[in-house]
Amino acid sequence: MIIDEIDKLLQDYTRWLKDKTVLKQIGTDWVEITTPYLDRHNDCLQIYARKDGNGFVLTDDSYIINDLVNSGCPLDTPKRQELLKTTLAGFGVQMDHDQLLVHATPENFSLKKHNIIQAMLSVNDLFYLSSPYVASLFVEDVTSWMDLSDIRYTPNVKFTGKSGYDHMFDFVIPKSRQQPERIVQAVSNPKKDSAEALVFKWLDTRETRASNSRLFAFLNDSNATVSQSVIDALKNYDLQPILWSEREEAKEGLAA
Repeated sequence: MIIDEIDKLLQDYTRWLKDKTVLKQIGTDWVEITTPYLDRHNDCLQIYARKDGNGFVLTDDSYIINDLVNSGCPLDTPKRQELLKTTLAGFGVQMDHDQLLVHATPENFSLKKHNIIQAMLSVNDLFYLSSPYVASLFVEDVTSWMDLSDIRYTPNVKFTGKSGYDHMFDFVIPKSRQQPERIVQAVSNPKKDSAEALVFKWLDTRETRASNSRLFAFLNDSNATVSQSVIDALKNYDLQPILWSEREEAKEGLAA
């Protein structure tokens, strides 16, 4: 019967999990538990356990968070912190500084061990917040700010340039009595190559727009300082660079 096959497969899985789990004494208080579960580096995940009264504390010793930070994906923005908290809450796992931990009793030790391992795997997957996904997150940040600032806009607008190539821009703010048409681009990684690409888009598009149309570039300086050469290059071609940290200074002109 199929139920017998499934039962055998579950027993095989339990046996595999037990056989591939290795314990090692660390000092006098801690036990290192090496599991067969792999992170995105194909390394076995390890957790550490010690007695805590009548129960146990299980922790990853800050491995997951430190690995994300060292891989260029710090969880240091409100959106990323929200994703982290939501992920951990789903497994009942707590944060203590940078370490993930759970408290277990002898009765629920296996469940808590399973939960922290699954939480480690899920948080490890937040690496997708690094490039290229961080670009879409920055656009979301710009969108939220414009909404809160009562700036009217049309998102994701495509213009055909003089060359015949189509170019997509993040936002277009229609002209008003006080201001001309304003095109807004969110630049998540403002480096030389991204600046050059934006300049090309603008030069190719500008002649097909109203003569007084302007392009504003929000430059993400949340995680790194934007080079002055990038800012100067944009200004040299009549683009209006705006550092994200100084966005409030541009609110009045964009909302008019």
